[in-house]
Amino acid sequence: MANEFLKPQVIAATALGLLERDIVLPGLVWRDAVADWTGNQGDTVSIRVPARTKARRRALRAEPAPIVADRLRETKVDVSLAQQVYSAVDVTDAELTLDITDFGAQVLAPQVRAIAEDIENQVAEAMSAAPYVTTLTLDVAKPDSTFVDARQALNAESVPVADRVAVVGTDVEAAILKADVLTNADQAGDNTALRDAEIGRLRGVPVVLSTAIDPGTAYVFHRTAFVLGLRAPVVPDGATFGQSQSYADLAMTWLRDYSSDYLRDRSVVHTFTGVNHVLDAPPNDPAADPSRFVRAVKITMPTAPASAAVARKSR
Repeated sequence: MANEFLKPQVIAATALGLLERDIVLPGLVWRDAVADWTGNQGDTVSIRVPARTKARRRALRAEPAPIVADRLRETKVDVSLAQQVYSAVDVTDAELTLDITDFGAQVLAPQVRAIAEDIENQVAEAMSAAPYVTTLTLDVAKPDSTFVDARQALNAESVPVADRVAVVGTDVEAAILKADVLTNADQAGDNTALRDAEIGRLRGVPVVLSTAIDPGTAYVFHRTAFVLGLRAPVVPDGATFGQSQSYADLAMTWLRDYSSDYLRDRSVVHTFTGVNHVLDAPPNDPAADPSRFVRAVKITMPTAPASAAVARKSR
């Protein structure tokens, strides 16, 4: 099937912007394992979770008795490169000659954008499927009260205050904005998409809008609650042209080749990905097997606002 490129007599040099969402979720999760993939069995990296222990007490002048030695046990979270995300587009000689005036803008940009959105979808899917220990229902009249409860749950598990963030869907954002409980956002940082998506702070936690998650859902989590593995494939020797690309701080590889049998170019953008959540041992038994997902709290709305539901249904 041929591609469709507009060919009116006159086209404005400046095109209208795409209706596209901000890519924010990959910038909020842990990604420090990206350099360790080569040579690993099963395309898997094991990330070390530091050992925890509990101090003991004994009376200062007690009768001599053996002290108790505890066992330190480090645990791990495995992240496997399980998906090859790609976009392939065939472009004929006629389209290259007569239709396409800017290959980067008309062909490559939509492909790169599609890869970035799929990576973010994988992070959103991992957030939705994770086995949360704490799930709260949003108090629509007092959403800040629910976020205090989320903060309390994280504090009870000794989750560090630094690097916490709240990601909210569109319906939760509306409830928060209507309640007028936000303080001004901290605009520090280099990620423009994250700065634009941050709507303020709520009880000390930055609140970021994401249209990739369910509209009636929010997540309050530490950066280390989720791990995103990402590796741009090498350029194969047989490719006519290839180079690494980066979009929204996401690495990917672009290949371009020509088929003389069909007289067309093929543009391929692809990358390898994997996502996982991090489990921890119970606080009263740090040497136990990690089985609890406590670095994040899930918040859901009691019901979706009727007006928003009608609006989405009519699209």
